[in-house]
Amino acid sequence: MKMKKFISILSVLALLMGLFTSCERSDEERSKILKIYNWGDYIDEDVLTDFPKWYKEQTGEEVRIIYQVFDIKDLIDNPVFDINEIMLTKIERGHEDFDLICPSEYILERMLRKNLLLPIDRNFGKTPDYINNVSPYIQAELNKLSQPGRKTTDYVVPYMWGTAGLLYNKADVSRDEVMSWKCLWDPRFRNKILMKDSYRDAYGTAIIYAHARELADGTFTVEQLMNDSSPEMIAIAEEYLKKMKPNIAGWEADFGKEMMTKGKAWLNFTWSGDAVWAMEEASAVGVDLGYEVPLEGSNIWYDGWAIPKYARNVKAASYFMDYLCRPDIVSRNMEVTGYVSTVATPEILAEKIDTTQTEFSDVSYFFGPGAERVQIDPAQYPDRKVVERCAMIRDFGNETEVVLEMWSRVKGDNLNSWIVILIFAVFGLLFVWVVYKRINRYQQKRRHRRRRSWYKKK
Repeated sequence: MKMKKFISILSVLALLMGLFTSCERSDEERSKILKIYNWGDYIDEDVLTDFPKWYKEQTGEEVRIIYQVFDIKDLIDNPVFDINEIMLTKIERGHEDFDLICPSEYILERMLRKNLLLPIDRNFGKTPDYINNVSPYIQAELNKLSQPGRKTTDYVVPYMWGTAGLLYNKADVSRDEVMSWKCLWDPRFRNKILMKDSYRDAYGTAIIYAHARELADGTFTVEQLMNDSSPEMIAIAEEYLKKMKPNIAGWEADFGKEMMTKGKAWLNFTWSGDAVWAMEEASAVGVDLGYEVPLEGSNIWYDGWAIPKYARNVKAASYFMDYLCRPDIVSRNMEVTGYVSTVATPEILAEKIDTTQTEFSDVSYFFGPGAERVQIDPAQYPDRKVVERCAMIRDFGNETEVVLEMWSRVKGDNLNSWIVILIFAVFGLLFVWVVYKRINRYQQKRRHRRRRSWYKKK
């Protein structure tokens, strides 16, 4: 009996040792994996292929990348939220062990506040600290998001940035018209406008336009207005967005570029990177598109790489962020995505000089002295005057749910009358068909009973 008990104890110990060994092996294997979660079409995928070789040169260690992009299905399943919120939910509630994520500034602010980010490991060994290539202007902007004891740039490496503005078809819309947000409410553009499916950008735009007079006389600043989520401001935003709706052909997450390129819409409220891509594609097929940031002002957005709380390979994640700030890698990513890197080295400025540009821009705020008057694409690198009339939309904090409820109401009754008629027509036909089938089945049963009764009588 004692021997049996001893054997049982040994079996349990062996099982536990096997489990521990399995866990250790799992941890060891996991340390050779870098899990990245990113937006679609937001990196040169050859960079992902090249990184493991560079990492081994720097550290002598192997690493394999598992790369995942935001799924558009998540947006369909969660129509009120945007991709950033979906990503945050995966980490905060699902405890996903991504090593790297690339959210927008307001989610970075929220994650810093909730202590959901890990600091960057700056022990890069023999590699230069490429992170220092990020423009001081961008670093200063993102450090506005810092929380007590947590400075943003200790946790975040800025990636891409840009403006929110209007992409327009020059054959149908004049430049003067798009220099004011008023065009979004102009009946001339009924059903000709695409709006980015972003509650924050839509909110900011509505509030800016509603207070255009106050902005002009200096009563308010763009930053004050876009970051005011009081009940009064939310009500104003809802009122103006609902007034805009007859002009909206669709709320788009990604199809706006293609529709504008094909001439299926006249105006698209979009982000500068998407606008650059669309203008290049449209030019190739003979469609002339332009992009402007209206004079009232707009949103400047920033996306950045960060290491979430449940990451399991902080070292490789930190090296990857450093690698992305290397000038040649920066150039490759900008070429593929159409977006503008936050890196501001002399090599990038020299590469981006475009002598075909007829206007000169002051981009010294970004590149530093010597860039006060350069020929450069204003859609990618806005002039200082444009930047000065724009601001960053911060996290709405405790008011986020209220703003989302407003956005749900705005989008919820976004169906135009023809769609409503079509829906009722479909349901009407379906009802008629169901009634017809039931009547037909009832008549068949009656005929069947009559036949049975007739045969019985015979």
